Amino acid sequence: MWYIYILECSDLTLYTGITNNLEKRIDTHNKKKGAKYTKTRTPVKLMYQCEFETKSLAAKEEWRIKQLTRIQKILLINQK
Repeated sequence: MWYIYILECSDLTLYTGITNNLEKRIDTHNKKKGAKYTKTRTPVKLMYQCEFETKSLAAKEEWRIKQLTRIQKILLINQK
């Protein structure tokens, strides 16, 4: 399975990513070894996740979410 996730960073910004191991990826972000963006914004907190059967489908959804405004992302988070 592949996952799309949205994290809330310590500065209250939102970060969207993709992974095939969600727990490990969040741990990596919090150890400041994840994406460059989150290294200086730890700790991060998982706010949203969604499963996909293929990496391709997950990547398409990641791209779509990254195009959303902050308000739209918050609405998406609150739908779950």
